[in-house]
Amino acid sequence: MGRASAAIGRENEDLAAAYLAARGYEIMARNFRGAGGELDIVCRRGGVIYFVEVKARRRGAQVAPAEAVTLDKKRRLLACAEYWLYQRELSGAACGFLLLTVEYAAGGAPKIELIEDFLAW
Repeated sequence: MGRASAAIGRENEDLAAAYLAARGYEIMARNFRGAGGELDIVCRRGGVIYFVEVKARRRGAQVAPAEAVTLDKKRRLLACAEYWLYQRELSGAACGFLLLTVEYAAGGAPKIELIEDFLAW
């Protein structure tokens, strides 16, 4: 990923973290790498730990943000989440997966959507 792409990714993750925090989620970790994958955001709310994948696209893009999460990406997210839990001795914790999508329209505010349980744990 180039510097420009990394900066855009960081901005989208900052937006996502602020969105989640404003809705009562406690941010526990960001950009955790391990087990062949990366977790964009790990947060907690109501005793449940959530692993959040952030996807952003321009409105009208050929592939919608939610469609950009491939089966291979889902497998890596699961493995990485299990590793994150294992490292912290939280393997029995209640968990869920969230997909936070950001769509940008020309000249408009970004549209954010939070999709719960987009992966079965």
